[in-house]
Amino acid sequence: MRVEIWSDIACPWCYVGKARFEKALAAFPHRDGVEVVHRSFELDPGRAKGDVQPVLTMLTRKYGMSEAQAQAGEDNLAAQATAEGLDYRTRGRDHGNTFDMHRLLHFAKEHGRQDELIQILYRANFAEERSVFTEGEDRLVQLAAEAGLDADAARAVLADPAAYADEVRADEREAAQLGANGVPFFVLDRKYGVSGAQPAEVFSQALTQAWGERSPLKLIDQGAADACGPDGCAVPQN
Repeated sequence: MRVEIWSDIACPWCYVGKARFEKALAAFPHRDGVEVVHRSFELDPGRAKGDVQPVLTMLTRKYGMSEAQAQAGEDNLAAQATAEGLDYRTRGRDHGNTFDMHRLLHFAKEHGRQDELIQILYRANFAEERSVFTEGEDRLVQLAAEAGLDADAARAVLADPAAYADEVRADEREAAQLGANGVPFFVLDRKYGVSGAQPAEVFSQALTQAWGERSPLKLIDQGAADACGPDGCAVPQN
């Protein structure tokens, strides 16, 4: 069974939702039969690459809230993250364009290190003092190497604006086609969708239901027939 997760590194609920989903998956009896794939979704796709601003400033301008309201929201998110065993900085974080991070995540997927990289990017953005937006490509290359990727190859991806750009845009188009207008958005076997950072219990129910409703292959037995297999092909008898 495949679970696809549309998310953005700038999304705090994606950070929390991933932890809640993983808690449910860890307790799922068929967890070894579940493939998890991370898909791209930008919360702020129109933001220029060099346009970086404090999170509180972004929240007040985007949602028309006061700075006190924005800070209260950050404090609430920190409490939610802490409950899932995650670190979360409520002050001093910034916000910017995440397109290059998504390109790196597609590169990481090709090398089997996607989950490692997305978790490292989340940690760097939400828990560490150093910025993933203001330190340039060197910071992203360092994080990619920490995830087990070749640093020179990661740098080459970032140096080429076209590298994996089509893959990111394809994910975003598909999200729109599936009706996802926010993240995190979880799709189980292309049959069920779960929107938001739901409690682990909700993910457990979704996994159980999706697994139970998988359609096993039904064979129509019409007797012996000519076929090829590991021992060769049946030879017609005259």
